[in-house]
Amino acid sequence: MSELDARLLAAHAARDHRALVALYREAAETADTPEAAGFYLTHAYVFALEQDHPAAPDLRARLIADGRESS
Repeated sequence: MSELDARLLAAHAARDHRALVALYREAAETADTPEAAGFYLTHAYVFALEQDHPAAPDLRARLIADGRESS
């Protein structure tokens, strides 16, 4: 398990949704494939929406640019 995976699991266990936005964003930026990046970015966006996180508009824009969200 990678260090990032361990931090993601710990944030899930702690129900730290604010941290999950940042961690899933980090995972998207370091993903090996576009599919994995999209998966992680979508999770970051969902957690951002749930808490009205300021990163939500940027995450949505990235998903649109990647063809994973409609404009």
